[in-house]
Amino acid sequence: MEKTLWKYIQQVRAQSPLVHNISNFVVMNNTANALLSVGASPIMAHAKSEVVEMVTISDSLVINIGTLDEVWSESMLLAANTASHLGKPWVLDPVGAGATSYRDHILKELLREKPTVIRGNASEIIALNKTNLIKTKGVDSTSQSGEAVLAALDLHQQYGSIVCISGETDIVISGSQEIHLKNGHLLMTKVTGLGCSATALIGAFMAVITNKTEAVTAAMALIGVAGELAEKESNGPGSLQVKLLDKLYNITEAEFNNTLKFGIL
Repeated sequence: MEKTLWKYIQQVRAQSPLVHNISNFVVMNNTANALLSVGASPIMAHAKSEVVEMVTISDSLVINIGTLDEVWSESMLLAANTASHLGKPWVLDPVGAGATSYRDHILKELLREKPTVIRGNASEIIALNKTNLIKTKGVDSTSQSGEAVLAALDLHQQYGSIVCISGETDIVISGSQEIHLKNGHLLMTKVTGLGCSATALIGAFMAVITNKTEAVTAAMALIGVAGELAEKESNGPGSLQVKLLDKLYNITEAEFNNTLKFGIL
């Protein structure tokens, strides 16, 4: 599969998909730069008056509820509805799912539009599915990825979404297929928004790749490998953030294939 995943990385660079992001204040700069680094073109637009047009001209949609409010939630719901109606792929990042009833209400409404992909940490995926009475710790996971597999399978059955659980091992759930990716580094958890950047990259890859499961796998593999390689050249979280962007931009086929660690169950 290594050759296929690398081919997808090259495909994103060649096609430069236009990715519409309704993201959060904390990570806008990070996610836009990550998209640019892999060759995609980001649009960061959240005004209700223009989201329908933005979704229409874009190749995919990314919705990240990190800094949710009443105004942005209307734009998110309208954008998701438009993407669903037009048959355009869209990815949901349920940041802080389970933290508040308002957040959960908006997520319930967004799920009605059947996201192509859902990406979150284990706590968020479990809270999103309501299969466990678990209290999320903000945007940090309090559960291991494996604990969320059953919740992810249930979400997939309910909404048809591919579910990506981020953690020490990233797990991609799609029907009977379960893909495990074991790249990355613990230091990545000290840089805010890298999970959100992963979601944005998923948006870019699923915009140009027909097989959405492989699109998610390629995006998560790329950011995991790039983060692992960037850490070797970093002195801490500050330099890791910069080195990661550089590595997303200049990673070679040999670096990617020699570092990639994954398995299919």
